[in-house]
Formats: sequence, C-alpha cells, structure tokens
Amino acid sequence: MRTKRNWLFFSLFLVAILLGGILANAQRTQDATLALDYPEGCTVILVGKAASTDGSVMSTHTCDCGICDWTFRFVHGAENKEGAVRKIYHVSQYRTWPPQEGLKWEKSKEDYIDFDIPQPARTFTYIHGMFAYMNENQVAIGESTIGAPRKLINSTPSAKIDLTMLTMLGMERAKTARDAIKIMGSLAEEYGYGFHDDGEMLAVSDPNEIWIFEIMPVGPLWAPGTGKPGAVWCAQRVPDDHVSVCPNESRIGEIDLENSDYFMASSNVISLAIEKKLYDPESGEPFNFKKAYAPSENSATASGGSRARMWRFFDLVAPSQKFSPDTPNMDFPFSVKPDKKLSAQDVMNLTRDKYQGTMYDPAAGLRGGPFKNPNYHPRPVKVGDTTYYTPRTIGVNRAEYTTVTQCRDWLPNPIGGIVWIAFGAQDTACYMPFYIGIDRIPSSFEVGDHWEFNRKSARWAFDYVDFHTLVAYSHAIQDVKKCQEYWEGGALERTPAIDAFAHELYKKDPKQASQFLNDYCNSNADAAVNAWWKLGDDLLVKYRGLSIYDTKKRTRSNLPYPEDWLKEVIRFHKLPAQKPRKISHNMNIDIVGADLREALPL
Repeated sequence: MRTKRNWLFFSLFLVAILLGGILANAQRTQDATLALDYPEGCTVILVGKAASTDGSVMSTHTCDCGICDWTFRFVHGAENKEGAVRKIYHVSQYRTWPPQEGLKWEKSKEDYIDFDIPQPARTFTYIHGMFAYMNENQVAIGESTIGAPRKLINSTPSAKIDLTMLTMLGMERAKTARDAIKIMGSLAEEYGYGFHDDGEMLAVSDPNEIWIFEIMPVGPLWAPGTGKPGAVWCAQRVPDDHVSVCPNESRIGEIDLENSDYFMASSNVISLAIEKKLYDPESGEPFNFKKAYAPSENSATASGGSRARMWRFFDLVAPSQKFSPDTPNMDFPFSVKPDKKLSAQDVMNLTRDKYQGTMYDPAAGLRGGPFKNPNYHPRPVKVGDTTYYTPRTIGVNRAEYTTVTQCRDWLPNPIGGIVWIAFGAQDTACYMPFYIGIDRIPSSFEVGDHWEFNRKSARWAFDYVDFHTLVAYSHAIQDVKKCQEYWEGGALERTPAIDAFAHELYKKDPKQASQFLNDYCNSNADAAVNAWWKLGDDLLVKYRGLSIYDTKKRTRSNLPYPEDWLKEVIRFHKLPAQKPRKISHNMNIDIVGADLREALPL
C-alpha cells in the first residue's frame, strides 16, 4: 500500500514538474510578446524633406479612439524665474468628463501627483490636442501605440511620467527634433515612464529631420534612486529622401549606436532586453529592437486585412517594389524611397485610404451594402463564439481627429510650421491650416464631447456630415468631395501666397505677421466649420427617405441601387418576378433597376 502511495505521489510530482515547465514556458512565450490585444489605434506617416514635393518635413497622427477627448488648445510659452518648477500630472489618453464638469485640460490638473521637476528658464509655445503637436521652433510629433511585453508594463506610482505629459514636456523644452528625443528620453529615464501608458512610438520632426522614437516602461519593480533608467527607448532617423509609417507596430530593427547621425538610445537598450530574457546574446543573432521588445508575426494576408496598414502604405508609396501582402509586417523595411515625391495633399489622401480596389476593400461585395459604404465593419465581427477578421483601414470612422504637420526650413519658424487639423472621420472631414505663429485657435475647437450634441463645437459639424453621408455613401461622398476640394484644396492652393505675404510682414514687424496669420487661420476655420454645418443640412434634404431631392429643379427621384446588389437580394429572398403593369394606351412598363426597391419587402 505504501509502495502504491509512493508511486502515486511520485507520479503526481512528475506531472507537477511537467505542468510547471509547460506553464513557465507559456509564460515566457507570453512575456516575450505584446499584450493579447494588439493595438489598433493611431496611424503615423513620416515624410523626409527630400521626399516631399516642396521640401517640407511632414508627419501625421490619426487619433483613432472613438471615446477620447477631441479638443485642442493653444499653450503659451513663458519666461520662468530661477527655482521655478513644473507640476506633473497623470493624464490618461482615454478619460473624459461631462462638459458641465469642465474641460479635460483643466480637470486633468486634479490628477496632480504632488511631484514637481525643475522648470527651464524659457518654455515654448505649442499647439496641443490629445498630445502636444508642434511648438514655436517647428518641433512636431505624431503618435502611435505599439504595446510592450507584459513584464515591462509599469502602472505603479513609481512611473511619474506618462505619454501625454512626456509630449508636453518635450514641446515646452525642445529647439530641435534631436533635443526633443533626448529631453523626453532623459526625463523618462530619471523619473520613470508608464503609469497610464506602455509601449509608444512618436514621430519627432523639425524642418530638417524626422525620427521614429520608441519608448517603453521597464517593469513594476523599478524605483527612483536605484541608479537604473526608468524607461527604455530607441530612436532612428528616417533618411531625408525616404518615407515611413507606424501602424501600431514597432518599426526599429537592428541598431548601430556608433552611427549617431541615425541612431540614439537609452543606455539600457540592450542590457534590459538581456535581463528580461527578451534577447539572448548567445544566439548569434544581432540585437533587433522590435524583435526583442515588440515582436509581431502578423501580415496583411494572415490577418485577413486587419493588420494590412503596413503593406498598404508601402504598396501605395512605392508600387514599383511590388510589396506582397504575404510579407510579414516585421520584414518590411524601416523606410523606403517613394516612387514619387509626396505633397501635403498626397499625405492627406493617404490618411483617408480605405484599400479601394484591393482584396481588402471593405466596401466590396455585400460588406458595403448597396451604396458601397466602407465604414460598416471597422472592427472584427463576432457571430456566436467565433470572431471574424475585417479590414482595418488607414482611414477609420472612429477617428477623433487627424493632424498633418509641416516643418519648412526656408521660412521663419512662425510661418514655416503648420498643423493641419481635420475632425472626425477622414473621408468626410476637412483639413484646416494653423500656422505655429498664431496665438489663439477658434473657441469651437476647444469644446465638445461625444455624448452631448453641441453646435458650438467644431467637431460636431463634421460628425453631422459624416452621419448623413453614411446613409447613401456612394452618392453623398461625391457632395463631400466637392466641399473638400473647395475648402481643403483651396487652403492648400492659397498656402504659397499666405506664406509670402506673412513673410513680408514678418520682415517689417513679426507682430503684424502673427496678427495676419491669426486672422487668416481662424477665419478660414470658422468658415469651413460653417460650410460643414450647411453641408450636413444639404445632405439631409437631398437624400432623405432614400431619395434624391433636387432643390434647384424641385424634383424628386428614386435613389438608384446597383443592379448587382439588387440581383443578390432577389436571389437571397427568392423574390417572385412581377408581371408587367398595364398603363394608359396599352403600354407596358417593367419595374426594374431603382424602382424595384419599392416592391421589395426589405
């Protein structure tokens, strides 16, 4: 009996060892990857100055959230007395408050963590949305979440600096892109990075350069005073004649820190990966930042289009290279020389892309409905216990706003820097220019909330248009494009003349130039917002009842449905054909095409 018990105990002991080994290995595998849900938020496009048509350095940020604060503000710089300090707040990217309780950027001050850092003698002016986007020195950013290994996440109070705060500190203090990277990196190392955030990428640019800067926490056991950095980060410069993209995936691969013109990193960039067992130097493989800290085995094909932004961007900008959708995202180049240089309008159009004409076109077949709406399934769909892939396009209808920044070295900073802002879904929005030389933005940009309709909020004007476009998309989007061509295209066309006039004023009196830019940017934005309110009204009148009301001719016609879609409805519902109806003079008329819908029980 004792022998049997001993054998049973020994068997259980072996099972425990084996199970423990399996679980430990599974944990190591899990720890070496990102959190289970890969980030599906913001897309960033980066354009070097020799890759743009006019020599400007450009970056974008699509703030893809769906519930986040969309307001903007203009933050003035200051001269600071000796001994002045900067209060540090924890600012969540996602938290909002009801409008009656106050604006986010005032409410966030209630999250003061009783922690200050020394203030420099001079802080710079900048435009701020979800993050700080450009300062008076034409230092600009775009943001994309890339995730981090679980063991690196630090949500503890030891992490004093989260991402939003980090961008604000960078914009307040930096004169160049390199300055911004070093400032943000050193502050994160000294005071600890994380709390609300984990792995993040920032496109950091100025009139001469653009960099990809990636930063992550170092784990919950970090504490100040240990002598170890409270963050791990790496930065790589995009060649001047190249373009790049970050679609929520780490982009930095093998690094050469001896080449300081193209690489920068924290002192622990390799040692931490070894310590956390994310990289084995005995493997014989060279250190690769993204493979160590943010591995992703996705491809456009393997993910059914849900991770296709990487492939789509490179295929659009360099079609001659014939990038395959089967290419693993990790294998795409860091950057590429585009087949043709990109204009600001080209970049804006890229932010709107929805894979039109590809195998991942979300409007193709039945998915887009009769009016080819690409916005019905922006996320995977679940039926029963099964989840199905859907294409995740570059332009998404849940965007809070999108920015395109231009940094231009042939003009003084107040005129050279422009932040183009488009509220809401890119396909129905309008990019509006804001020169960094202004000192205020429209009040309608500073208010608004997802849950309360507000005609004083600029964002709601664009949501108003987007909502009415969704009903008869393939028809209504043509009306939207006409407005975009007039307002957005008009602003782009006017830019050289505005530049020249402002520059002449600047030579005589910088204050006059600032006043001129204030008047232009704010009046243009107000007019565009008013135009979108009117466009929303016009779409409601024109397409109500799934008809087309011609207000000039005072006529009504049926909204034409595509014949292929009607045939599919007939096939699916097994609709019987109607006999021809007799009308006067013994003439027969068939119910076909658009009139068929009046006979369908849909």
